[in-house]
Amino acid sequence: MADHNPSPAQAQRTAAPSSPSAAFLRKLQERAPNSTQLAGILTLLVTASALVLLTGLTVAGAVLGLLFFLPLIIVSSPVWVPAGTLLFVVTAGFLSVCAFGVALVAALSWMYRYFRGLHPPGSDRVDYARSRIYDTASHVKDYAREYGGYLQSKVKDAAPGA
Repeated sequence: MADHNPSPAQAQRTAAPSSPSAAFLRKLQERAPNSTQLAGILTLLVTASALVLLTGLTVAGAVLGLLFFLPLIIVSSPVWVPAGTLLFVVTAGFLSVCAFGVALVAALSWMYRYFRGLHPPGSDRVDYARSRIYDTASHVKDYAREYGGYLQSKVKDAAPGA
């Protein structure tokens, strides 16, 4: 409680700082971290330094391994490059076939549910598109009938024997 209720002597000292260094020290004490923040900072520093040490060891090991195995890699590269290319192509092909198979199964499952009338997701959009296509086709058919007869009469006028 003494920290929260200063005595008159403490209040007088805080009201009139004796020197700029005393004011600086007082502000520094007011902003000092508490014990929980201090423990967090120490934990952060210890963890960060351990991770930096492990990163350094990993990089050093990778460089030394590369220096040690580089002659072997260079000598055997005529074997590794075609083998790596072949492995990449085979893996990409296998993954593509699997992906197309999954897409085919999903599409067939959706179509089965759609034709059975189970209303899968997106079926309303398909129905809407179908009705729009049907309406457009009927309008085009009507337009062709209307103007097709017009063109037939013009052809008969141009060539009476046709």
